[in-house]
Amino acid sequence: MFASCTSNNQGATNKDTAEIRAADTGKITGPPIRSLCFLRTVGSGKKDSTTIQLVLKNGKVTGEMNWVPYQKDSRKGTLDGTLKGDSINVVWSFMQEGMKDTLGVQFLLKDSVLLQKPLKLNEKTGREQTIPNADYTIEYSETSKIK
Repeated sequence: MFASCTSNNQGATNKDTAEIRAADTGKITGPPIRSLCFLRTVGSGKKDSTTIQLVLKNGKVTGEMNWVPYQKDSRKGTLDGTLKGDSINVVWSFMQEGMKDTLGVQFLLKDSVLLQKPLKLNEKTGREQTIPNADYTIEYSETSKIK
């Protein structure tokens, strides 16, 4: 599902590439596109994993996030949001147990580490949500490839 994240143009469409390269000069003319991949493994034997691919362009963030706990139902879906400074705010649209759902997620990008604010269950709605005033305590390591 994911491709290598070693190229700065990873995830670029033909339109994006056309914006970046002027046909006659070959020089970069538009905003750069950055693609980053992150991985977090936890649990017994580090069998629970979360993979994140981010494509950053001109303050816009898109990508994919897959939470795959060992021998349990996973959440796999897309990310769509904004980048302001080092702060990333996205909506994660995912499938879990055959149902579609969304969840707002907040990240902080620091060097080669992606940090996330933790989630909690909202007992009134029965849904998870980001804890807005929490510190960024969930850490993902940058990786060049995601399987």
